Amino acid sequence: MAYQVPEPKFFACTKSTALAEKIAKSYGTDLGNVLISRYSDGEFQPSFEESVRGARIFIIGSTHPSSENLMEMLLMLDAAKRASARHITAVMPYFGWARQDRKDKPRVPIAAKLIAKMLEAAGATRIITMDLHADQIQGFFEKPVDHLFASTMFLPYLKSLNLDNLTIASPDMGGSKRAYAYSKALSCDVVICYKQRAKANVISHMELIGDVQGKNVVLVDDMVDTAGTLTKAADLMMERGALSVRAITTHGLLSGNAYERIEKSQLKELIISDSIPIDSKSDKVRVLTCADLFADVMHRVHHNTSISSKFLM
Repeated sequence: MAYQVPEPKFFACTKSTALAEKIAKSYGTDLGNVLISRYSDGEFQPSFEESVRGARIFIIGSTHPSSENLMEMLLMLDAAKRASARHITAVMPYFGWARQDRKDKPRVPIAAKLIAKMLEAAGATRIITMDLHADQIQGFFEKPVDHLFASTMFLPYLKSLNLDNLTIASPDMGGSKRAYAYSKALSCDVVICYKQRAKANVISHMELIGDVQGKNVVLVDDMVDTAGTLTKAADLMMERGALSVRAITTHGLLSGNAYERIEKSQLKELIISDSIPIDSKSDKVRVLTCADLFADVMHRVHHNTSISSKFLM
């Protein structure tokens, strides 16, 4: 009789439960039961309320602020390891702390490297994530990392808009590789914004490299936090004669007065994924789910089939 591969088990961190439920449904299963016990001082303890011995388990949770989300992921990984799970995959649609991927000045941490080591020490045997802030973060891990590109879900939406004179734009020099990948897939031109920062989240100067006159522009980036860069870029492009400006960003942090900036800006639309839970406060914000993408990759990982198509722009 042929050996039947046992089905994997899915578990969710608290703040990512909504996305995890979508992923599990797309996969064709249900979420496992996790109980979170809390002490009066704020300390908490996750507990798997079913056996995971010898199983492949997927723990789904983005590590966006607050740091409790990261701590919950670490504790669940440790609990799974101590419960003798065989394969423990940390599914992190948004890998937080990734902006600290190098020492850009003296006496600062490389937080992304630290987080990678913490995840491995806690028990993760594999990482699945999407649109890392910097590709080289994959090299911070000694375990396999499946780095997915959200372009596989954004490109079909962009093509459905049937925009004439389409131009892809990067809001900074660091995102030029991503912008070129989108432009290649869509057979269109690229423009790039050059910006200088006074400090974190504060732009002192921005210039545009390229022509947007009479073009429908789509800005692409990995995340939107305060929306300062995107809205400033959109306003600049409209001043330079663009017909319309949209933005595609994978991770919608949308902190501070981001929604106010978006509403006041010349952005026609902001398209984001649900890698981070969002309660949209703007009609300009459109959310596309990444659940099917992750469910497909998790199925392929479990059945040991190729996922290389999900790495391609």
